[in-house]
Amino acid sequence: MTHGPQRSRVPDGAPALVTGASSGIGEAIARRLAGRASPLVVTGRDPGRLDAVAGATGAHGVVADLTTTAGRAAVVAACGAHGVGLVVHAAGVGAAGPFSGVDPDTVDAVLAADLVAPVQLTRALWPDVVRARGHVVFVASIAALGVAGEATYSAAKAGLRTFADALRLEEPDVGVTTVLPGVVDTPFLARRGYDRSVPRPVSADRVAAATLRAVERGRAEVFVPRWLQVASVVQGAAPAVFRWASPS
Repeated sequence: MTHGPQRSRVPDGAPALVTGASSGIGEAIARRLAGRASPLVVTGRDPGRLDAVAGATGAHGVVADLTTTAGRAAVVAACGAHGVGLVVHAAGVGAAGPFSGVDPDTVDAVLAADLVAPVQLTRALWPDVVRARGHVVFVASIAALGVAGEATYSAAKAGLRTFADALRLEEPDVGVTTVLPGVVDTPFLARRGYDRSVPRPVSADRVAAATLRAVERGRAEVFVPRWLQVASVVQGAAPAVFRWASPS
């Protein structure tokens, strides 16, 4: 799908929320927003790491499990009277291995964290974002194109990508950006069980920089590194070639 530039822009000083900010991409984005977003709310599940990020960025930290109604409510309450102009959904979990060996609880956990939680949190914050003519960012993954050995994770990220496409059509005055990184060198990588050498991991800060640049320019979708966009083109134009070239 080809996306043109969007009308929404988020000025410096707008209130912002970053999920998954206790490590990885979320932490890198929060650090780049320090001094630019006012107020900045960050959330994560690791109290110690989140406190460190909040202290370094001047943000208000909220320890919360976004897969629960109570956790999402706590984050919405923290945004408070200021509302929110920029929402960055960077929280997520992963799992790797043959689908035949994945237990049902893992399937539920991945779908709950990577798809249901950002959809439900967006629903709760949507009125504020619309009023602000703000911007929502969904950190998906190149796995949204479908990756062998990561079927559940691929399903969640593909659903997130399509959800973003639908929101973009529904509310053109709100910016919606989907970020599709390849392999990112973060603690999440080890927890996910990723053991491939291609594509080569990139830094979380590289993804953060590309994300905020995409918001500033009103871009609907960004691949990190950019050459991964070729995979999306090949998937649509020559699916047999994509299947042959995909790692398994």
